Parts: sequence; structure tokens; C-alpha cells
Amino acid sequence: MSAPIAITGREEDPLLFSIATLVTKPAQYAEMVASFRAGGFDGGDTEYLYVDNSRGNVLDGYSGLSALIRAARGRFIILVHQDVLLLSDGRAELLARLEELDRLDEAWAVAGNAGGVGPGRLAIRISDPHGDNQSRGAFPVRVESLDENFIVLRRSALVSPSRGLTGFHLYGTDLCLQAQLKGMSAYVIDFHLRHLGAGTIDAAFREGRVALERAYHQRLKGALVQTTCDLVVVTGGLWWRAAQGARRALRRIFKVKSI
Repeated sequence: MSAPIAITGREEDPLLFSIATLVTKPAQYAEMVASFRAGGFDGGDTEYLYVDNSRGNVLDGYSGLSALIRAARGRFIILVHQDVLLLSDGRAELLARLEELDRLDEAWAVAGNAGGVGPGRLAIRISDPHGDNQSRGAFPVRVESLDENFIVLRRSALVSPSRGLTGFHLYGTDLCLQAQLKGMSAYVIDFHLRHLGAGTIDAAFREGRVALERAYHQRLKGALVQTTCDLVVVTGGLWWRAAQGARRALRRIFKVKSI
């Protein structure tokens, strides 16, 4: 795979979709692209962009996707993991779901297939190692976080991963919080695909969660943000440290479970 190439586009470029991916396994990425092309994302209004991390992490989830978003020319930017495969839903179904969002909420900014509605409540439309054909929610469902495996960003919303945050976790939550601060919204839509990965909560995830909480504790005081696998606790001052100690109790209270 060649080195990442910066792509510069003009606002008037007639593209509908930009499909953006961080790549560590070129063969797996090729399978993902093939499934999207088979699903109708194969015309002149679609571009595929990637960051080549196959020989080491050139850019992470925040810096890499920010670079891809800046380069993208499509009206809709699809941030998708390399281990995602389309099933029966394709271009026509996604357009129908996004047009539905346009009618429902002109201020929507981001959409995906899994996210947190509130403490202990999830919305999910996916097949993954946790189960096939999962469907939880009356779609479209407004959410406060999105899983990173598949996110559609409306380019005109001007939402991008935060500067100062790093790593490969929780940038979906960050995008939703960025949208919220702009008075915009996020949704889980009925778009069924397969994600080959199961997701993990490891040391890197916990470090990313703490960094995200610190980044937002002055901007969103007193918030409990449900992700698909944990609670993000946003509060100011000394209360933040107290909330960290109470996280386990909060998980029990709100019956937080991983997908």
C-alpha cells in the first residue's frame, strides 16, 4: 500500500460520499471496499480515502480522521473501520435513512449504527461477534454517543475530532459531544452491516476515557454520557475525582452492559 496522499477538494466538487478509513490490514481493507462497491458505492460520486498505518501508526483515530475529513469532498463522510462488511443494506438504503433524518431533524450532524441513548440505554443495528442481526430501538434514535465502527458525518455540520485528544477510542463520543456543543444532534439509524470486531475495554480505552472526560469537564458539567460499552462522567472541579470513584456504583445503578 502506498503512503498516505493528501487530497484537496473544492466545495463545488460533485461528490456525494467520501469513505474514510484507518488501515492496518490492507487485505481486510480491500474486502471492505469490495463490499461497499458491491453495495452501490461505486460511481463517480464516491471517493475512498485512507490513512496507511500498515507499517506503524502514522496517524491515530483523532489526527488521522481529522486529516481525512479535511481532505474529503463528499456531502457525507463515512468514517468506517477496515473490518466492516456491507450486507443487504447499501447505497440506496443509506440515502433513504439520511433523507429521513433530513426530514426529521435539519440539525443532525452525525449518524451511526450503535450508540448510547442515556445511562444504561443503547440503540443498536448491527451484526457482530456479540450477535447477528441485532436491532434495539425505534429508528432513527437520537443518541449522545456513537460506536466508531461506522459513522456518517454530514460535512456541512463542520464537526471534527477534537484537537488535543489522541488514541483510537471514543472519537465517536467526541464527535457527538462536538455536535451537541454546536446545537446539533446525533442518531442511530436502521442501517444493518457486519462488524468483524468485538471491541475491547483495555488500558488504552481507560486512558482515552479519562482524557475525554478531562477535555469536556468545563464545557459539559454534570453529564453522564453512555457509550456502547461504558459511562463517560463529565463534571467539574473536585466532583470529577469523586465521580471516578463512584463509576462502578453508577454502572450498577444504570445497569450498564457492554454490547
